[in-house]
Amino acid sequence: MVNAVLVKNKILEILKRRGPSLPIQLAKEVGISSLFVSAFLSELSTEKKIKISKLKVGGSPLYFMDGQVDQLEKFHSYMHPKESEAFLLLKKEKVLKDSSQDPAIRVALRSIKDFAVGFTDDNEIYWKHILIPNEEVELMFKSKPKIEDKIIEISNQGEENIINTDNKEELIEVTIKDSIKLEQVPEKIEIIEQVEPLKIIKDEIIKAPIQEIIQEKKLKTNPIKQIQKEIEFDNPLVEKIIEKPKKEKIKSDFVLNVISFLEKHHFKILEEKDHKSKEYLCIAELDSTLGPISFLTLAKDKKSVSDEDLKKLLSDSQRIPLPALYLAPGEMNKKAKEFQQKYYSILKFKKIT
Repeated sequence: MVNAVLVKNKILEILKRRGPSLPIQLAKEVGISSLFVSAFLSELSTEKKIKISKLKVGGSPLYFMDGQVDQLEKFHSYMHPKESEAFLLLKKEKVLKDSSQDPAIRVALRSIKDFAVGFTDDNEIYWKHILIPNEEVELMFKSKPKIEDKIIEISNQGEENIINTDNKEELIEVTIKDSIKLEQVPEKIEIIEQVEPLKIIKDEIIKAPIQEIIQEKKLKTNPIKQIQKEIEFDNPLVEKIIEKPKKEKIKSDFVLNVISFLEKHHFKILEEKDHKSKEYLCIAELDSTLGPISFLTLAKDKKSVSDEDLKKLLSDSQRIPLPALYLAPGEMNKKAKEFQQKYYSILKFKKIT
């Protein structure tokens, strides 16, 4: 019987030594099937001991540990050409302004989640390379030319004196000499912010006390606001499709028979993907001595299963990635049997009885 703790520790040692790896590479070094390695990797990911890349190599993601993000960069050639271009541009520039990029690069930046981190500044979306510290980005933004603040001091003689402040983040203080009475304060003050020096001019109605203006200034301190959820982007190249509400489809006798067959063989259906009159697609879970193992499961009402049928299912399952299970009331033909034996560890076949 396989010792789960020892296998997990061995996987962690291999990842620490070789960096981001594919399940098939880990299976070869550990000496067990890819199916079992995938199950252990899933558990390690749930335990937050390893991470899974969004980037895929041959349909499979890479598994890696904290501090190994930089090693993912050597796999950028496996990305879509436009995504690779966006990655190289981001690595060179460190920070990119979203609105300054062409639409294809903007879409790509949202796809390369392993390398691009989004944040906002003055309602503008920016992207930074994941390895660039936030502190460095903040310095880059602070080094931009600042808008000079100018305020007017009202003396007790009613004279206006311009006071300069070098840092826009300093509080604007309007000093009124003790001798001036409240009713002497001009009723109208306008705050104008532009590329030219900031001015406070007596002429527009002020609707908030001076302390509220000061507090508002305090809020504009840190330009880096990391976006926790994915930034919405209205891609001008994509036509908007209004999805119609899906009607619940009635399950055919074949589908009901498949569900009953799975339950009879101790499979638990985690998610129903799709079903037709003679086809059923789901993710089914089976308990094993190593713990629960999930399969992308496809059942078809076919008397003969070809290698092409199996290839299509295996390709779909590896995009997730999960091992594949094909169900049918018929048998596999010769080529299908050869293909299934070749990928036995991640491709299973069961006859529906």
